Amino acid sequence: MVQPGGGFDLSQIMQQAQQMQQKLVEAQEELAATEVTGSAGGGLVTATVSGDSQLKGLVIDPKVVDPEDVETLADLVVAAVRDASANAQKLTEQKLGPLAGGLGGGGGMPDLGALGFGG
Repeated sequence: MVQPGGGFDLSQIMQQAQQMQQKLVEAQEELAATEVTGSAGGGLVTATVSGDSQLKGLVIDPKVVDPEDVETLADLVVAAVRDASANAQKLTEQKLGPLAGGLGGGGGMPDLGALGFGG
C-alpha cells in the first residue's frame, strides 16, 4: 500500500473503502430480512421485529386478554416490543460492529488504522 516514494496508494485505499461500504450495505440488507423475537409475561406476549427494528408481528395469548385489566396487557406488549428491539440491536451490533468500526465517523473516509496504517 505504501508506494516506493513513501506515499500512500490512494486508489487502493479507495478500493478498500468501497469494498467495506459494499459489505456494510449487504449486512444492512441481511439485517432488514432477519427477524428476531422478544417476549414478556413468560411468553404470553411475543413481538417479532426485523433486524432493523421494524415491528413485524405481535402474538398475544388469549389468557392475558382481560377487559378489566387492559393496562397489564398494554404493559406486556410494550415489554415484548422492547425485548425484541433489544435483541435486534444486539444482532445489529454483531453484524455491523466490525464493519462500522472500519469506517471513519459517518461512513466517509476509512479508518486508516483499520486498513493497516498507523496504530
